[in-house]
Order: sequence, then structure tokens, then C-alpha cells
Amino acid sequence: MATKKFQELQDSTDNDVREMLVETEAAFQKLTFDHAIRGLDNPLELRDLRRDVARLKTEVRRRELAAFSPEDVAKRSKIRARRKRNK
Repeated sequence: MATKKFQELQDSTDNDVREMLVETEAAFQKLTFDHAIRGLDNPLELRDLRRDVARLKTEVRRRELAAFSPEDVAKRSKIRARRKRNK
């Protein structure tokens, strides 16, 4: 079942998602700094923000992959196969 946050991201435009990502990353950095300096009342806020950043990055990447042309997908598949062989 999709979470409410995930469903809200689906309704957002690409630019909105990117703006939310920038704002959330900045908030996470500020909170991390504040936590290192004086501590937080609720340190679990860090975890929530970190997960929000990951959720937003995942959505940005999912949209990038959805916008790929069939040629780009084939090229990406070849590159991934080559990397797998060389391991």
C-alpha cells in the first residue's frame, strides 16, 4: 500500500519535487548541525528528514528513467551488463 507521502509526490510536478528535495536537504543539514552543536529535543526528526530526502531522490530518479527514450534504455542496459561482466 502506498503511503500518503508517496501519493502526494505522484501528484507533484517535476519542478516541485526538485524544489522540495533542495528544501528538505537544507533542512536536514541545518538539523544535523543543530544536533551536533546543542542537541535536539527529538533526534528522531533527523531520521524522518533523512528518509524524506531519500524518498524525494528516488522519485526524481524514477521520473528520469521514465523519460528515457528506448535508445537510452538500450544503451543503459548495455552499460549495466558490461559492468556486471567486469566484476
